[in-house]
Amino acid sequence: MPSDSQSPVKGNTTDLGASNNGEAPGGVDWWTVTVPEDKVDATSFPLDVWSPLLPHTTGLSEITVTRCFVDPGFGEELCAPDSTSEQDAIKGKWVRVKRDLNLEGGYTAPYLNLYYRRTRRQDINLITDIQLLGQKEQPSSPGNWRKVEISLRSGILRAPPLYLWYRTGKTMADMTAEERANIITELDVLYGEDVPWYGFEKLHPPTMAEKGRIEATWLTYRRGVKIPPRAPPLHFSHDGKFKILQVADLHYSVSQGVCRDTSRKPCEHSDNLTTTLIGHVLGAEKPDLVVFTGDQLNGQRTTWDPKSVLAKFAKAVTERRIPWAAVFGNHDEEDGMLKEEQLMLMKALPYSLVERGPRDVHGVGNYVLKVWSADPSKTHLLTLYFLDSGSYSKGYFDFFGFMPTEYDWIRENQIDWFLQESALIKPIERPFRPDTSEDLGHIWTERQGQITPDSRRLAKPNALMFFHIPLPEAYTKADTDPRTHKPLDVGIHDLEQPGNAKGTAGFFEMAVLQTPENDHVGKGNATEVKVIGNGHCHVTENCRRVKGVWQCFGGGGSYSGYSKIGFDRRFRIYEISDYGETIRTWKRTEKDEVVDDMILVGKGAPPL
Repeated sequence: MPSDSQSPVKGNTTDLGASNNGEAPGGVDWWTVTVPEDKVDATSFPLDVWSPLLPHTTGLSEITVTRCFVDPGFGEELCAPDSTSEQDAIKGKWVRVKRDLNLEGGYTAPYLNLYYRRTRRQDINLITDIQLLGQKEQPSSPGNWRKVEISLRSGILRAPPLYLWYRTGKTMADMTAEERANIITELDVLYGEDVPWYGFEKLHPPTMAEKGRIEATWLTYRRGVKIPPRAPPLHFSHDGKFKILQVADLHYSVSQGVCRDTSRKPCEHSDNLTTTLIGHVLGAEKPDLVVFTGDQLNGQRTTWDPKSVLAKFAKAVTERRIPWAAVFGNHDEEDGMLKEEQLMLMKALPYSLVERGPRDVHGVGNYVLKVWSADPSKTHLLTLYFLDSGSYSKGYFDFFGFMPTEYDWIRENQIDWFLQESALIKPIERPFRPDTSEDLGHIWTERQGQITPDSRRLAKPNALMFFHIPLPEAYTKADTDPRTHKPLDVGIHDLEQPGNAKGTAGFFEMAVLQTPENDHVGKGNATEVKVIGNGHCHVTENCRRVKGVWQCFGGGGSYSGYSKIGFDRRFRIYEISDYGETIRTWKRTEKDEVVDDMILVGKGAPPL
């Protein structure tokens, strides 16, 4: 059965993936069954804590702005607006939006802090609209408007004043359900010119904008409750197919990005260009799952507000309602926000399947996803493992943490975790036979004649594994194809230095090679994990088979990451067919060329 994190939810009544062919005639697919939404008790949410991901239904009663020459994080009482216990009891306590409106204002600009009050009282007039207006402007629409006296550009030299106005409407007790759904329930701040967080809207104009010198600062707001839609359970199509698109090394920034190492002319706003390219590839390939294999963030002091970057990195995918998963790379944590915090933000984006994983295991984001059959049996047919390969090591290789120059590696307790997870995977009868031939008509009737009782066996489903930094074995001698006597190594490599870590805990030998697909002892017993997918190395995109396991690089797909002139941006696709038995891969380039279409596993693949 699907895990809780992959269970159907209200609103997910269509197949959000792309494998819609081979639908069961006259039936209802199990993943489209509507189930009640997870019920959240909004009355349990704290009113005096700024937590913009919480789906607050309570409204705001008052907004103000303060100037402060000390960081309010260290001197909250020095920066907070005046209040009395009576005012707190009636309108709610002041809550600081923990985002400095003057962050891009330079060293001489004071901290500019946005505060609001939130209340559950039914007799308080709540805020229904907000506007930003110049010094001599007034709201054009009627109503009870109030002006915040401090300019949102206070302390910025030569910047014309800009004031926040807000309108209060009815009390909660007097509002209709429609009116309650449109009250202002949250405020936030966005840095840069890209999209705000899911469910939020930009308030025009920006509070700060000097194109070419600094990144724009935007006040954003949410009306009502905007719950991000969840992904349905991952599943094969009725004719036994499932497609994965790997997106490697986006390297997005708070800015719209700077093009690197490309002959494309013109090339500007590289983050946006890359998002457009991803959208085109999604349209051409129609994957059922997108996997981001690390370095979604550029780091290197260009992602100084990771939340603003995370708001946009999966935009092309979420707009198309495609489920997605992700692992972290070595750059993702460079600019201050811990992976733990980033993961919580990722989980709050639409169609996310990202999981934190166990806290007693090294890293953040060690988790397993399962892909199920489309027939009523809901059989587990494919396993996807995701691991955190770390960022930079702390120890001998980098002067004990003072110079983070050497890459981290998969640690011993991650080996233990993987072995435990693999041991929980139950064997199935393979090749899989759908629950009833009626679902497939002539398709299954034809294939049924190709399978003899002797060719079926009990074995774990095939598995793919994704992490950012490659293993040392990705660079060792390739297996030889017994048919051609040539190395099993297809694609571009050796344009850059090996990207593996110097340290190792032996993950390949101690974990991957120690988990066979069945208990049969003897030559030819394949490993459960058939393919390892990595990113990290932008101009490496080969698949090399080592000791029976394919190690494949995605190749850099982003104009914002390093590359080489003449190396087209590209994305790797994995097509799993025959109900999990066959794994095929190819790459699609920015020029729409399909490169190195090859079968890795199954009929037509090189034998072990």
